[in-house]
Amino acid sequence: MPVIAEIAARQPILAEWRRMLHAMPELGFEEEKTAAFVVDRLKAMGIEVHTGMANTGVVGVIEGRPGNRRIGLRADMDALPMDELGTPAWRSRTPGRFHGCGHDGHTVMLLAAAEYLARTRAFDGTVVLIFQPAEEGLGGGRVMVEEGLFERFPCDEIYALHNMPLLPVGQAAVRAGAALASFDRFDVVITGRGGHAAMPHKTIDPAVVMSQTVLALQALISRETDPMESAVLSVTEMHIGTTHNVIASEGRIAGTVRALNEAARARIEAGFHRVVTHVAEAYGASARIEYVREFPVLVNDAEAAEHAARAITDVLGPTGLAKSFPPLMAAEDFAFMLQKRPGAYILVGQGKGPDSPMVHHPEYDFNDAIIATGASLFVALVQR
Repeated sequence: MPVIAEIAARQPILAEWRRMLHAMPELGFEEEKTAAFVVDRLKAMGIEVHTGMANTGVVGVIEGRPGNRRIGLRADMDALPMDELGTPAWRSRTPGRFHGCGHDGHTVMLLAAAEYLARTRAFDGTVVLIFQPAEEGLGGGRVMVEEGLFERFPCDEIYALHNMPLLPVGQAAVRAGAALASFDRFDVVITGRGGHAAMPHKTIDPAVVMSQTVLALQALISRETDPMESAVLSVTEMHIGTTHNVIASEGRIAGTVRALNEAARARIEAGFHRVVTHVAEAYGASARIEYVREFPVLVNDAEAAEHAARAITDVLGPTGLAKSFPPLMAAEDFAFMLQKRPGAYILVGQGKGPDSPMVHHPEYDFNDAIIATGASLFVALVQR
């Protein structure tokens, strides 16, 4: 089953939908207009609609031929809190809000698949359409699970798609096992003793403690993590002082930790507390640590990944399945859904060449040419 001709024929209207959503980006748990658009489209298709989960989440249910199979299809809807620097005619109309990860496109892909599935009903069992809010760091997927998503809408398996600029148009990738990293964040306040910059011996300088802490933390990756494992610890914020001749009393560092298995994740977390606490104590300072586990490792079920791979070759042909695509150190809250139900996360190529902006780049834009591809993949997952 190649790209479905009936969906491809709808490309102009589907692109119009996507560009409309792109122009009105909304942040996590605030996707009121986006959710209303999704509800209107689903109702126009004759699909049973449920709202209210995770505030702005939308769930649609399509019944096919008699059968027991229940398959979930998920798309995220939220935008990023950043400005768009690209200049398409459909650019964001809201400063500080930008669909820089392509969730506008994911939403339309699932709507296009829903339209086809609702019209044809050429599948056995039930399809659950999950339009999820707040993927970007806020854990909307976790909230939907905690609010009883799978109790209210049982699924035997669940799938999601995400565009990937690193893959060319016409290719898609899926892998069994760990596909995306866990995501944890930390915020540390180092407290010393401030004073005059001319008399550092009378102080306990937090700047020195912070600097030594940042260097020591990297040993958790370079010397305590197996080189064959993947893990990343990034200090992304350092804040201290307000003027040139005063040694501050305290400073702050913050950042993220990512790993591809739970054992490494736990080991790095324990090591983080040990290093930060002991470095501060070695200099006579103290450390207040906030360490928050955000998203787990995203693990694709082996059988579901194989099913997804066959769907990719059905739609894109034998050369359409990207071989040996590595895990990524980015994170995704679809991982919470995969902890509860077997399934797979599929990357759909949207790259236009080596200079295609990556997601979260201020000049990124979703490639409308892959809407029919993504929608056809969703359909193939259901009908195969």
